[in-house]
Amino acid sequence: MIQRTETIMTESCMTESCMTESCMTESGGTDRRGGGIRRRATAGFASISLCLVALTGPAFAQAQNPLLPKNLSPWGMFLNADIVVKAVMIGLAFASLVTWTVWLAKTLELNGKQRLARRRIKLLERGGDLMDTAHACRGDRDAVAQLILSAAREADLSGGIIDDGFKERVALRLERVEAAMTRQMSRGTSLLATIGATAPFVGLFGTVWGIMNAFIGISESHTTNLAVVAPGIAEALLATAMGLVAAIPAVVIYNHLARVIGGYRALLGDASAQLLLMVSRGQSSRASALPRAAE
Repeated sequence: MIQRTETIMTESCMTESCMTESCMTESGGTDRRGGGIRRRATAGFASISLCLVALTGPAFAQAQNPLLPKNLSPWGMFLNADIVVKAVMIGLAFASLVTWTVWLAKTLELNGKQRLARRRIKLLERGGDLMDTAHACRGDRDAVAQLILSAAREADLSGGIIDDGFKERVALRLERVEAAMTRQMSRGTSLLATIGATAPFVGLFGTVWGIMNAFIGISESHTTNLAVVAPGIAEALLATAMGLVAAIPAVVIYNHLARVIGGYRALLGDASAQLLLMVSRGQSSRASALPRAAE
């Protein structure tokens, strides 16, 4: 309908222009009719101007359509998005914040625990008595100190009898303490795995919802103009982008922390081995002391 109206108005303008030129040609040699020619020319130019304004009117109105968003930046698209898409974006932003918070907290914790574990292992490598080492670690709550205190506790319960059964009991205690300390250090990393696995699909849900609303807007506006459709689709795709922004760092950080926690567990295994060596040396020294006492 708009194109037909524009065609009719264009033809009317062209007819008016031709009439003006015809009038100017017919009266070009007559001086006394000069005033009438000028008046007709002025009227013709005015008609052409009105036709041009009428032709450019729809485009101008379309450019100033208040339904179209004026800001297509990420923040502007977030503000213009549907409430469901907004909720998805907020959730993904919060998940990304949690990811980086867990990374910072676990990195600081693991660095401190590893330094302390290396210092304890050097202390165990110097040798000495189990009870003296346990007395030096009394009151500490780090993992290696818990291993030492657990071995000393088993020695107290065994009444000072150091035999093969005692070594097996100590090894069992050290294994359980080591597993408990590893679980404690792994706390929070499962959240990273959950975010890395689910964030892309949450963002995809926001995208599907936004595209569905965009198609509903197309149906209601009775137009397929890209300027009307593109903003809604861009807002929907922003949800997928935020899902990837939340998921990719979560997966990378989870794998990094898994490697670091594996290294920490290896340090605890080294500390347990040093404790078993200390127990074995104590058994050997006790066994060698008995023949001397008999002599």
